[in-house]
Amino acid sequence: MATFPFELVSPERLVYSGSVTEVIVPGTEGEFGILAGHSPFVSTLKPGVLTIKGDGAPRKLFVRGGFAEANPAGLTVLAETAIPLAELRVENLAQMIKDAQEDVEDARDEAIKASRQLFLEQLKSAAAAIEADSRTSH
Repeated sequence: MATFPFELVSPERLVYSGSVTEVIVPGTEGEFGILAGHSPFVSTLKPGVLTIKGDGAPRKLFVRGGFAEANPAGLTVLAETAIPLAELRVENLAQMIKDAQEDVEDARDEAIKASRQLFLEQLKSAAAAIEADSRTSH
């Protein structure tokens, strides 16, 4: 299978840089896969599992916030948060969900409340996906 360059960057560091065969990204409009030679494409990210395929076992990371930009030359993902699933603590995700629930409750403006509610639902979906992935990975 053809490979292409991929970079995953968070504010703290370059999380991953290398040649891959496929990357599956949790986009706000739905999950999508990128292969070599993909046409130009830009998407924002929703909280979820990003899967990197290449040599060896797939690498899975929890990502939140940011965007992905694909073009025929490769893929770059800029994420506010990027944590390998093996390093993600259940209590950290539970705290993110608790904080998001408080943000929804504290919102006074309906538009802000709706936006925060959507983010909360995305975090809950990500938590469910991570839990399902951990059951099938063992």
